[in-house]
Amino acid sequence: MNLSDPLGDMLTRIRNAQMRKRSTVLTPGSKLRANVLDVLKTEGYIRGYEMTDGEGGRTEIKIELKYYDNAPVIREIKRVSKPGRRVYSSVTTLPRVRDGLGISILSTSKGVMSEHQARDENVGGEVLCQIF
Repeated sequence: MNLSDPLGDMLTRIRNAQMRKRSTVLTPGSKLRANVLDVLKTEGYIRGYEMTDGEGGRTEIKIELKYYDNAPVIREIKRVSKPGRRVYSSVTTLPRVRDGLGISILSTSKGVMSEHQARDENVGGEVLCQIF
């Protein structure tokens, strides 16, 4: 299956799985998806993930979702930069999500990182998504 927005597909799968109270969700594997999941795990939004071999020799990522008091930890997950409209931000204009209660995930020249890390590293980049 050919996807025009693989990261948006992963975020939608996470959103749908949380609406159905699933503990895990499967998504096709890629380096960008794994890097975004690393940031989500570091920030405490998911329990973890593991790369598995799927059917046809393709890799799949099994994501373990996190819940607190029977409610998902990720309340809102939104794709910002899309294939039809890329959104870039310098370090001085990095967006704050809900006055610092959420995070933005950026793709920078130093790798995929949260907005907090980007401010510490003094780099800007493409704003991939926002999580609250």
